[in-house]
Amino acid sequence: MIHIVFNEPDVAALLQAIALDESLQGDVQVIKDDYAVGPLAAMDDAEGWKARRDWWRMLLASTGEENVDERLSMVDDKMTLHNLTKALDENEQEVLWIWAAQNKHDVSGYYWLISQLQPWQGRVFILYLNNLPFLSDKGGIFYPQWLSEIPAKEFLKAKKLARLVTPSEFEVDIDEWKKQCRDGQMVRLLEGGKKLGQTTEDFYDKALAKYVHGDFSKGNKIINQFLSKEKETTGDVYLTWRLKQLVEPNGWEVKGDLNKTVRDFELRNPAMPSLKKKGDAAEEATTEE
Repeated sequence: MIHIVFNEPDVAALLQAIALDESLQGDVQVIKDDYAVGPLAAMDDAEGWKARRDWWRMLLASTGEENVDERLSMVDDKMTLHNLTKALDENEQEVLWIWAAQNKHDVSGYYWLISQLQPWQGRVFILYLNNLPFLSDKGGIFYPQWLSEIPAKEFLKAKKLARLVTPSEFEVDIDEWKKQCRDGQMVRLLEGGKKLGQTTEDFYDKALAKYVHGDFSKGNKIINQFLSKEKETTGDVYLTWRLKQLVEPNGWEVKGDLNKTVRDFELRNPAMPSLKKKGDAAEEATTEE
């Protein structure tokens, strides 16, 4: 048995569950790319795959982080797929269990993965935790958006949901993936169930701009506020790229080096009022002098 998840934090949660139930014993693999953002055109061709990889390279370079080539391993799903299909070919008893929670990241990743697995139908299982209640560590009922939110003992209940992906599902879901690739937008959103919609690359801009106030704030603080307060979020690499794209057209003021990481610059929107109390502002001005 090989378990597939779509987020690194899900690995630890699933391994804890496996330790509690021998029937779940198996390798855990991660699909690393975030297919909820970025170009998908011609993804089955080398040219399309390269275009997506180059897009990620551009985003990573824009964050100011070093070792861009090393971090590109985040989209190296081709090697993961190669190892998965090799394991299926070498052992006819091997099966895949795909674990997906109800969020756009997992669902987008599922559509890409299922489009690659049709030759092995009959050996591919899905556990889609769609609007299912679980018990938290404190005994309260909640509806997780991410697998990593589920306590290990609750995974043991979830395993009962495992079912084969049917031949008709393969056809429908592969068609859906092809549709996502054809539509040509850069952002995908979950509209309910496994239905994905698409929108433009600036979708998060308006919400992100709300956290640039009349006082200077570190770039990482702006992004962290967005992630903690907004319902629709995405990865920090994409958000960092969008935040930097917004500076010039909005006339924001910059302290530090915008070409470096979000920890190395501060932003201020002069059109917004200060949120600081008068005493705090006076004390800060005295300190700067």
